[in-house]
Amino acid sequence: MAECPFEGDDSARWVLAFEIRRLREQSGKSLAQLSEDTSYDRTYLHRLETGERLSQLPVMEALDEVYKTGGLLARLWRLARQEVFMDRYKVFMQCEATATIMHKFMVAVPGLLQTEQYARVVLSSAPLPGGCDELEEQVAARIGRQELLRRDPPPSVRIILDEAALRRPSTDAKVWREQLAHLVQASDSPYMTIQVLPFAAGVHDLMGGSLSLLWLPDGRSVAYLEGSKSGELVEDSGEVAQLRLSYDHVRDLALTPPDSVAFVQRVMEDSTS
Repeated sequence: MAECPFEGDDSARWVLAFEIRRLREQSGKSLAQLSEDTSYDRTYLHRLETGERLSQLPVMEALDEVYKTGGLLARLWRLARQEVFMDRYKVFMQCEATATIMHKFMVAVPGLLQTEQYARVVLSSAPLPGGCDELEEQVAARIGRQELLRRDPPPSVRIILDEAALRRPSTDAKVWREQLAHLVQASDSPYMTIQVLPFAAGVHDLMGGSLSLLWLPDGRSVAYLEGSKSGELVEDSGEVAQLRLSYDHVRDLALTPPDSVAFVQRVMEDSTS
């Protein structure tokens, strides 16, 4: 997905671009001189100053070193990256709301299958500036996304859960058992397929993050790669095809749907002992 120009002089991305240009002009350096100092192409550096590119952390660290800014640009970059992540996540949710087919590999219980109580536990694990009010808003938003599963007709959904998602219970045993029971119940739907990828399957191409593949009503397909604090929306058809191959390989390693449900049930039984 191409980087979109930033909008609004109150965005972290605008502040970062403004500072990059201000520091160069204050130093009296030309783009050509800065290119020599950092080994980065002058056109690329110009695009950083206009906000057309967000770049990567090593570039910011190199500029911080040139300008002796004590890590200022690296800190601004982290804020801008989070801002872009949220924007891309909004686009992903818009795609998800209309998708006709969804294939997901998840390293945690996905929001679409979380109970309200479990969602509250998960979301409360991170500090929220708005306190309880913000927490309840986030819980409502997450549970509200599940309305798409009740469309007529609903999307066809296949979710592969990494075993790690089932081996990290919430501290409240009752909440955790209810969450596991909800997974079993969800698998009864003819539109929902749940599989478990056991640790015994070994290494695979999707280790380290989650993947969502979405097929849209207009025939397009998109992918969303998500880490704990970052996300990337992929729209290029070639890249989506490669990610689909990786997903298919993981699906081949996963337990069958009936064996997966039995696996979840065993975990639920173990949680009561």
